[in-house]
Amino acid sequence: FTGHVVSRESMLQDIMLFKQNNINLVRTSHYPNDPYWYELCDKYGIYVIDEANIESHGMGYNPDRTLGNNPEWEHAHLERMKGMVERDKNHPSVIIWSMGNEAGDGVNFRAGYQWIKERDPSRPVHYERAEMEYHTDIYCPMYPSLEWIEKYAQEYTDRPLIMCEYAHAMGNSTGNFQEYWDLIEKYPRLQGGAIWDWVDQGLVKYSETGEKYWAFGGDFGPPDVPSDDNFCNNGLVWPDRTTKPGLEEVKKVYQYIGFGPYDTETGKLTVRNKFDFIPLDNYRIRYELKENGISLKEGHFDRLSLAAGKSMELQLDLPQPEPKSGAEYFLNLFAHTIDSMPLVPAGHEVAREQIQLPWSKEKVQLAITGYPPLKTGGNEQALMISNDRFTIVFDRYRGEIAAFTWGGNIIFSEAPRPNFWRPPTDNDFGNRMPETLGVWKNAGKNRKLEKFEYTAESDQLIRVEVLFSLTDVASVWRTIYLVHASGDVVVENHFLPGKNSLPEMPRLGMTMQLPEGFEKMEWFGRGPHENYWDRKTSALVGHYESRVSEQYVPYISPQENGNKTDVRWLALSRDNGNGVLFVGNPFLSLSALHYTMDDLTRKTRGGLHTTDLVKKTFTSLNIDLQQRGLGGNDSWGALPLEKYRIMPREYSFSFLIRPFMKGDDLWELAGRKF
Repeated sequence: FTGHVVSRESMLQDIMLFKQNNINLVRTSHYPNDPYWYELCDKYGIYVIDEANIESHGMGYNPDRTLGNNPEWEHAHLERMKGMVERDKNHPSVIIWSMGNEAGDGVNFRAGYQWIKERDPSRPVHYERAEMEYHTDIYCPMYPSLEWIEKYAQEYTDRPLIMCEYAHAMGNSTGNFQEYWDLIEKYPRLQGGAIWDWVDQGLVKYSETGEKYWAFGGDFGPPDVPSDDNFCNNGLVWPDRTTKPGLEEVKKVYQYIGFGPYDTETGKLTVRNKFDFIPLDNYRIRYELKENGISLKEGHFDRLSLAAGKSMELQLDLPQPEPKSGAEYFLNLFAHTIDSMPLVPAGHEVAREQIQLPWSKEKVQLAITGYPPLKTGGNEQALMISNDRFTIVFDRYRGEIAAFTWGGNIIFSEAPRPNFWRPPTDNDFGNRMPETLGVWKNAGKNRKLEKFEYTAESDQLIRVEVLFSLTDVASVWRTIYLVHASGDVVVENHFLPGKNSLPEMPRLGMTMQLPEGFEKMEWFGRGPHENYWDRKTSALVGHYESRVSEQYVPYISPQENGNKTDVRWLALSRDNGNGVLFVGNPFLSLSALHYTMDDLTRKTRGGLHTTDLVKKTFTSLNIDLQQRGLGGNDSWGALPLEKYRIMPREYSFSFLIRPFMKGDDLWELAGRKF
């Protein structure tokens, strides 16, 4: 990690965050020549790759042009390398010397390597632009792909690989991070890397109304001065060092205590000490068995006698419950400090894991009898379905729900409609998603109704079918609404692509709006923090409660945010307890915000600030089968991994809509088969 630091206080704060998030390697090229930083690293156990202040990226890497290959610049290069080594040679935290960064290669770096090795043969020397030449002891590429680092691990044997930079953390990023560490832990020759970057390089400004925001790039200087917009906002923490959701994932993937497998027959759990030096004698291993978010059994083990690099089995005393209809069972595992450690308080969580247990019982079938009979009415433009419990009106011309009231509550202010777009992230702009996938932006809005028909299956069930042609993408979208006399409405969606040349989809789902007041948010899925298809290992499946106003993640330049994955059900309600339940089949990916996708969609990468957004009173709800992964290999072209992309093929998914009143059992309502 690197970051510009302006005070000793912020340096100490950075160290605290490094330690509390199990991070033990930092590149220090951009920490000013303040020895206090190195003293802190010495004291608190941060490994340092100490980097000479040499970067001439703008000159390019051509041997005939780069300063690194111009003998006239040898003295200048060597002076900076020598100054670094002589200044920091007695700091035990410094374990590797780096000759510079993005400064080309040539005679001056070969001379620097020779001098450093003669002056200090005890430490390895690192230089990225040397690639596989002799004058770097470590192969240290920038932003290599997963395929490349695995190829290296399998084919090369002469030196380790440490990624000079990887996992570019710009905006809503850090996707597929777990995949990097699956490979790093598989191959000893792969030894990690430095995430770019630690902290967003933003500066405080205030709007005309006095609202604070983080400024960047073109916010400074005359309009005709070139800038790189928000590109320096690529940290795991905000400029004030408060943490972003992506840091949760880094902490989880980097954790030094591993759990699993767990044998349900014997009750034995494997625990691995992934530290290099210390035993687990200052940690409490806590476990809990949960049924639908309710704890059935808890226990813990203190001060394990488990040496660094070793594994052991723990015997868990877990009951095997009689599975309830539709219930899910999880073993949650945590490791906490027992005694305080330098900068890490007692009771601090350092590791977590979740293991789903193979106990289940089929859901109870959704009841479709015994309720007041359904009636139909309306006219040429509208179809009304109602009984004493609710009224739902369909617009025959638009093929959507025009109104839905239940117990006097209005459920939708804007009907559920097909949607294939997401507000571009910084990574999306880097890989040109707005242009290459732009055909999907208005595909749902520009749909054309081809068929609307309904059938009374019984006085307890009415089937409404609508068929749309998606003219922008020459495809078909069909929705079947199964309206039950209970007030349950099952929404069955089916997408069929019309041609093979379509690009991938940013998302596949429906978007809708709920009126003012649906503020309380409760869900059973991954959380509590924001998570995505390729960034969710840190977000455990559980029962969470929050508020819609707390879901927005204020990325410095607004973009897609606030998503939750693997959601079994979501309830949005008013403060009086009345609300509406959504249940997925299969699990859903969703977000609930007081901002629309149009609000969050920028025309250019740095085209918005947080102060440009106007918070809405209604709740904008996106319910998706899936949303494209975030990616994070880099922010200037890399796509999400293919397994996290939505290729244009046939898809089907459904979800249940069920209004509820205060006191209704949400678990019972959500636990029915439909």
